[in-house]
Amino acid sequence: MGVVLKQSIQNVVVTYLGFLFGAVNTLFLYTTILEDEYYGLVTFILASGAILMPLMAFGVHNTLVKFYSNYGEDDKDSFLSFMLIVPLLGIVPVALIGVFFYEPLGNLVSQVNPIVKNYLWYVFFVGLAMAYFEVFFAWCKVHLKSVFGNFMKEVFGRIGVTLLLILFYFDIVSLDLFFKLLVGLYLLRTVIIKIYAYSLRFPKLNFKFPSNSKEILAYSFLIILGGSAALILLEIDKVMLNQFVDIENVAYYGVAVYIATVIIVPSRAMHQITYPLTAEQLNSGNHSGLKGLYQKTSLTLFIASGILFVLIILNLNDLYLLLPEAYRSGYTIVFLVGLAKVFDSLLGNNNSILFNSKYYKTVLMFGVCLAALTIVLNYLLIPVLGLEGAALASFISIFIFNLTKIVFVQQKFGVQPFTKATFKVLAVLVLLAVLFDMLQFPFHPILNILLKSALIVVMYLGILYRFDISEDVSGILSKWLKKKTP
Repeated sequence: MGVVLKQSIQNVVVTYLGFLFGAVNTLFLYTTILEDEYYGLVTFILASGAILMPLMAFGVHNTLVKFYSNYGEDDKDSFLSFMLIVPLLGIVPVALIGVFFYEPLGNLVSQVNPIVKNYLWYVFFVGLAMAYFEVFFAWCKVHLKSVFGNFMKEVFGRIGVTLLLILFYFDIVSLDLFFKLLVGLYLLRTVIIKIYAYSLRFPKLNFKFPSNSKEILAYSFLIILGGSAALILLEIDKVMLNQFVDIENVAYYGVAVYIATVIIVPSRAMHQITYPLTAEQLNSGNHSGLKGLYQKTSLTLFIASGILFVLIILNLNDLYLLLPEAYRSGYTIVFLVGLAKVFDSLLGNNNSILFNSKYYKTVLMFGVCLAALTIVLNYLLIPVLGLEGAALASFISIFIFNLTKIVFVQQKFGVQPFTKATFKVLAVLVLLAVLFDMLQFPFHPILNILLKSALIVVMYLGILYRFDISEDVSGILSKWLKKKTP
């Protein structure tokens, strides 16, 4: 088994494991152990730190991957030394703003929720930790060692949060210490990945900067724009809610969004495999191969994300019965954000096509424009519709962004992701949603979820197999059925 395939499979397992721990924390531990106000504060700190991360990393996590292989052994140390210094171009200005403008900035973000003002430095240190974590994770990737970094990113922090919540529950740590340890957990994660990265190649500091430093900085700046735009699309709603509603509502919104985010897990796992394949098709000029990969990834991810969406929506009432009552009013949020995630998956390897092509600068500009639109929509819709307004703003922005990317790829490459099978899958999903919406079991919510989900999945796979809608799904099921048949 090749290195890329082996690590891709391991990364899929790690990603799912991370989401499992994340689900336990988000849906059950946070909601029962922390007061709603403080859970909302945690959500605000982490979302704000994530938005700061691209600026504080200064795009180095992408730049390192792109340029590292261009250097000979003698020049790699100067390049890596440069990569360690460049993030300071983002970190130092942010720190200075924090030092000299803390009071007016604190007053601005705490108009509705005064508690936020005392935690702004927590946001800075979380962003700092996230930024350098991504730099050292990229350091690992260029040495073809991504599994440990992925574990640290997806699993380590979530296990750490689980332990912190348990310690807080048993009064071993105070609330104030819990928040300090939460920030410390992100810093510790960065230190560990740094030690691991240095074990792969210990840097020999060389301050003779690379000859193409200007090109590197220009590319890094573009990546800042692209990365910031992407994270604004994902996280700005949680941050902006703080300006309009009581902070406990940020927690309610965060839980609903996390439920919907499960839909994107198959896409995150598959992109680690399809990214290098897409680059290969583009570099070789294999148009038919690119079209086939585009349509196959779109169909496969639509099959997976579509059924997850149906399962979540049809089981949401039972799932909410397992959560505290205050968290049970997010049906519209889950529906809108979930639908946006399905649309994301429907694009298949669209992002891989765009970012491996010569048009990546244009796409970054699209992202910046859509990020601005997201901010404006949140500003207009949250005061009117509250939490549902934030979800609607995200849905509209993602829908427009994805539609733009589909049209752009169609115009520049002459390929689009949809086939007849796409509409067959859509019809099956609608049929299952209508049919099983009328089926309600009178048992315990967990048993209801398991029974309904099992029936839906069996019927779904049966229809896909019977009508041979997807070659991949039919092939996997055929092999499995042959093994089960004596």
